[in-house]
Amino acid sequence: MAPVVLSSSFLLCVCFLLTSDFAKAGRLLVVPMDGSHWFTMQSVVEKLILRGHEVVIVMPEVSRQLGKSLNCTVKTYKTSYTLEDLDREFMAFVNAQWKTRGQSLYSVLMTSANSVFELFFSNCKSLFNDKKLVEYLKESSFDAVFLDPFDMCGLIVAKYFSLPSVVFARGIFCHYLEEGAQCPGPLSYVPRGFLGFSDAMTVKERVRNHIFHLEEHLVCPYFYKNVLEIASETLQTPVTAYDLFSHTSIWLLRTDFVFDYPKPVMPNMIFIGGINCNQRKPLPKVSDLSFSTLRIIWFWTLEKIFTEL
Repeated sequence: MAPVVLSSSFLLCVCFLLTSDFAKAGRLLVVPMDGSHWFTMQSVVEKLILRGHEVVIVMPEVSRQLGKSLNCTVKTYKTSYTLEDLDREFMAFVNAQWKTRGQSLYSVLMTSANSVFELFFSNCKSLFNDKKLVEYLKESSFDAVFLDPFDMCGLIVAKYFSLPSVVFARGIFCHYLEEGAQCPGPLSYVPRGFLGFSDAMTVKERVRNHIFHLEEHLVCPYFYKNVLEIASETLQTPVTAYDLFSHTSIWLLRTDFVFDYPKPVMPNMIFIGGINCNQRKPLPKVSDLSFSTLRIIWFWTLEKIFTEL
């Protein structure tokens, strides 16, 4: 996969948004998610650190990728699972995607994805059970929370501490991203995820799109049930997914509008490009001698073919 390319204008925009005063550095709380989601987020965090911002990362003590080689404060909390548990559930999820193509929303959310996400959802309960860590975060006076919303924990943290939140995301299950930002999403023109429809849907596809939207409202509350219970217990009030996502101040969308369906977006939603992949070294340069050698081999092969003809 191609390496992540983060433009200087994007980094300038992030720095402007994440500080209370453009002329001075800010204090930023980062709540990431493990796995490929961290690769691109780490690139942004590293640039913010280089620009003088004080960054604190809160992460589970059991993870595959989080917090490696970062020159900043890292706070960890205990988890209810081991690294072996995480690897086992993640591999089961990956294998299920290869074995059954074109799954329904129900089979993706309630079977193959359910187990591994339950581990991620449990992290937030573990975080708030660490009273010493919660007290530290409360006394630290952060300017904003920079978060990956996929496991919702960063959203809960931002709402609990009443902090502005900057969400770094490619997309969210069940279209909570669009609903939380109050984006218009007419079902006759904007396809739902997993269906593979274009924006120019037939009448039959539009009917299927409406039915799928109803399925989301039936399935998604069950998928997020445990994490919403954790949120309600932590915030001491009944909480819905809409309550959490609507608290977002800025949406940094890790995609490009030319690759997505035509659809309305809100002023606080910014397309920044990028994808979930790791940074790789540049390809080695090929010398002129190598090209000359290839030309000789190519012409020799062509001469041999024509001779045999």
